[in-house]
Amino acid sequence: MEKSIYSAEYQRLCTLLRELRLEAGLTQVQVAERLQVPQSFVSKYEAGERRLDVVELHHVAMALSSSVQAVVERLWPTS
Repeated sequence: MEKSIYSAEYQRLCTLLRELRLEAGLTQVQVAERLQVPQSFVSKYEAGERRLDVVELHHVAMALSSSVQAVVERLWPTS
């Protein structure tokens, strides 16, 4: 199994988080302010350069007015 940060699934997660941010009408700076982190943190996870753990994913999802459950459901929709 390859490192998850390099997997196609992880890249889809990064793309999805960017899409959710754009759907929410937020900039990277606005998300960073909500998370109380530098803008580079948002840039790096969206680009797949930084791995998010489950707790960080929870905080990111909340900053995007979403939830981990909603993110997972969009990442792996059921048939």
